[in-house]
Amino acid sequence: MLQPQIVTRLRAAGCVFAEDEAALLLEAARTPAELEDMTARRVAGLPLEQVLGWAEFCGLRIAVEPGVFVPRQRTRHMVDLAVDRLRAGAVVLDMCCGTGAVAAAIAHRVPGIEVHAADVEPAAVRCARRNLPGGHVYQGDLYAPLPGELRGRVDVLVANAPYVPSDEIALMPPEARDHEPRVALDGGTDGVDVQRRVVAGAGEWLAPGGRLLIETGARQAATTAAAFAAAGLRVEVAAREELAATVVIGTRSGTPATPAG
Repeated sequence: MLQPQIVTRLRAAGCVFAEDEAALLLEAARTPAELEDMTARRVAGLPLEQVLGWAEFCGLRIAVEPGVFVPRQRTRHMVDLAVDRLRAGAVVLDMCCGTGAVAAAIAHRVPGIEVHAADVEPAAVRCARRNLPGGHVYQGDLYAPLPGELRGRVDVLVANAPYVPSDEIALMPPEARDHEPRVALDGGTDGVDVQRRVVAGAGEWLAPGGRLLIETGARQAATTAAAFAAAGLRVEVAAREELAATVVIGTRSGTPATPAG
């Protein structure tokens, strides 16, 4: 019975899908006071997912909390591409994992894989550990926190590294710009700085025949692909127009020794 009032407040705040959001808030709130608090936070601009405590991604409810990067639906493209290249028994590494959404979605669709994930941001790592109860989650800068025994064993390495150019952060929607960590958004001058570091270190961790998949922007795809080629990887670019998604895939030379692919 409170929904019309909530819808009105959400619509006035600029929420395009006010009716749907109101329904989710009503479902999540346990008391009228909690509903008012959640509505107020959403009206103030906090992303809906951070208000609810979860984001829908690939059919899963991914735990999120205020101040973390909310998984984007375009990233489903990278999940699909990774799943097509995996079988049970393979080793997957989700680099710049954020909440661990990509690794969780992959593990849900390919049972029996070994999952590792890493991120530099503490709140993201907390969420990833909730979303990957059977996985191994590390906190630190890119490959630095990984255990040495993982070297040369990774069949598929996925990375949704930041790829927004630094001077374009201010142009992003306020939900991202004001409520997600800059470290999860800022890709440096051309948007490819972090990707280059991921690519440069990947060869040490990939198994023979292993694949590196990096989500990137359409404008950055050629630059990202050049970094792959410079690292000695066989390169392909896979775009999915309906999701406005672009993924660069690199394959390390050699014959796979695991069931991946």
